[in-house]
Amino acid sequence: MRIRRPLTLACSAALLAVLTACGADSSGTTQGANGIECPNGGTVRFGVEPFEDPAKLTPAFTVLAQALEKQLGCKVELSVVSGYSAEVLAMRNGKLEIGQFGPLGYVFASSQADAQPVASFGDASGKLSTYTAGIWVPKDSPITTVEQLRGKSLALGDVGSTSGDAFPRLALRKAGLQDSDVRIDYAGGHPQALLALTNGKVDAAEINTQQLATSTQAGQFDPAQYRRIWESEPIPNDPITVAGSLDPKFRDAVAKALLNLSPGDVAKVAEFLDVTPPGPLVPVTKETYGPLFDLANTLGLTEKDAG
Repeated sequence: MRIRRPLTLACSAALLAVLTACGADSSGTTQGANGIECPNGGTVRFGVEPFEDPAKLTPAFTVLAQALEKQLGCKVELSVVSGYSAEVLAMRNGKLEIGQFGPLGYVFASSQADAQPVASFGDASGKLSTYTAGIWVPKDSPITTVEQLRGKSLALGDVGSTSGDAFPRLALRKAGLQDSDVRIDYAGGHPQALLALTNGKVDAAEINTQQLATSTQAGQFDPAQYRRIWESEPIPNDPITVAGSLDPKFRDAVAKALLNLSPGDVAKVAEFLDVTPPGPLVPVTKETYGPLFDLANTLGLTEKDAG
């Protein structure tokens, strides 16, 4: 069943205690650190896409948000949004100053909301980290190739997900299959797709290396009991973006503040992204995600496919 998430911005249940509620007035500025003019009456709204259970993401991103708040001297209001399209819509409508998007979500945020990437997650050597998409089957399954998925059921994560939707469907195309040749089940997220496989509900499922690491560590998945029949090329990790409508001086200040965060400030988030041990955040540009723009063109995706 194809599951679409509502196009509304949802406040996280566990916002920073000192922060105000979602939807603050967008007028006015307040002085921050080093002469920075904080927009939106002094509160910077930071949205995060729900690539994992929001109850788990919120505490991890709270650490990052608190560190960013100290660097900027502006209040940082954190929210885990309800879906990819919700985050794009919120930034486009001036409800977010900062947003972390999945790589493909960023493609649509770039065109629809002028989201500008400034930083992503570096590894211990200071290089931009990557991850891969994958398709897995039980170890005793007769399925050994993507071509053999014809007529079989495949659990994907969520519509518009980079590794949980677009890359696996590209793999189908390269294997000579159309979506209609496979019984695709949109499970509602990476964890749900994995559970569909482990609970025997589907013949195969997408599991990216990030979900593989967290689920294995949590004892929810035993890789020895399953086989990966396909793996994508490396995908650059999630960008943290700034709304292009903001004053350029403030955009530069956010980029500088993010790049000044310590590995410890980002470690909890980095763990969800399978970056262990992490280094500091590293600078990224639109060109970093060029292959994702190509992917969207190849599959004929639009912003309607990112929700």
